[in-house]
Amino acid sequence: MTSSEPGPSPRRQDLLEAAYAYALRSGLGTLSLRPLAEEIHSSPRVLIYLFGSKDGLLRALLARARSDELAQIERIAGLQDESDEAGLRSAACSLWQWLSEGAHRGLLTLWVESYAHSLVHPDGPWASFARDTVDDWLNLLAAYQPAALRDTEAGATQRTLALAVLRGALLDLLATGDVSRTTAAVHLHLARLE
Repeated sequence: MTSSEPGPSPRRQDLLEAAYAYALRSGLGTLSLRPLAEEIHSSPRVLIYLFGSKDGLLRALLARARSDELAQIERIAGLQDESDEAGLRSAACSLWQWLSEGAHRGLLTLWVESYAHSLVHPDGPWASFARDTVDDWLNLLAAYQPAALRDTEAGATQRTLALAVLRGALLDLLATGDVSRTTAAVHLHLARLE
C-alpha cells in the first residue's frame, strides 16, 4: 500500500467481501464499477476512494480469491498425513475431491478467469497471479513427497505432472460438468503414481 492509499477500514473490508461475492457470481474480466457499486450498495466514488482505482479493487479481489484458495488447500493439507506412503497420490486425490465439488465452482471459475488474464495481461492488477498459484499448488504437493524425492528433478516432474492432470481435468469439468468422467481420468492417472 502506498502512502496515498487509505488504510484498511471496516467499510473497505465489508465492501471487499460484497465485491468478492459479486465476482464469484459474475467474474472479473468485464468488471465495471457502476454495476458493481449498485449491486453492493455503494458508489463508484466510494470504491475508488477505498481502493485507489479500479485496478486497486481488482488487485484486492485477486488477493481475496487467492487467500480463499490458499485457505482451502491448507485445510486439505491439514487433513493429510505427510507420513502416508501414498503421499502425493493421497494429497492429489484430496485436492481433486475438493476441486470437483459443486460448491466451489464460483471460486474455481474465478480462478481460471484470473489465471488466463494473468497470462494475457502480465502487467497491472493480474500480474503474477498465474505464476503465484502454480507455486502455491506445487509447494503443497511437494510437502507430500518423500523428503529424498522432494528436492530432485524427478520429484519436481512428478508433482508438475500431477498438477497438470488436476488443472486439465478441472478445465474439462468446468466446461462440461462431467464429474464422473473427469474423476475417473484423474484417478486413473493418480493410480500410476508410486
